Amino acid sequence: MAQKFNSQGFLLRFIFALVLVYVTYNPTGFSYYHWAKDVLIGDGTFLSPPFALVSIILLIGWTIYLRATFRSLGGFGLLLALAFFAIIIWWLVDLGLLGINNVSVFSYIVLFLIAAVLAVGMSWSHIRRRLSGQADMDDVDE
Repeated sequence: MAQKFNSQGFLLRFIFALVLVYVTYNPTGFSYYHWAKDVLIGDGTFLSPPFALVSIILLIGWTIYLRATFRSLGGFGLLLALAFFAIIIWWLVDLGLLGINNVSVFSYIVLFLIAAVLAVGMSWSHIRRRLSGQADMDDVDE
């Protein structure tokens, strides 16, 4: 039996998307990107089991989120979602609330909005069903 979708379900998807995005890359220098750069470009360390395990876990997470987002939103829907959030950034810059000179803050906001797009993509089938009453083929019980 399918579980009912609610704001807690969306929040959980959003938190996991935030963790996935910020663990993969963030401007602090403590992210998978920075770790991979050190391992692959070389600081004397070699490929290790923890690095391989984290690589696979992140790959699984990105695969789940990206596949669900592409399947639920489609290419055009994904483009619209990205455009929606890009316009929000543009508006904040235009209002003077966000400066593009501070690359770190700007990066955090862009990463936050990427996580928002992923969370919406993971949740869109549920949201669409609630709004329209239409179910996806994956949602239909036999």
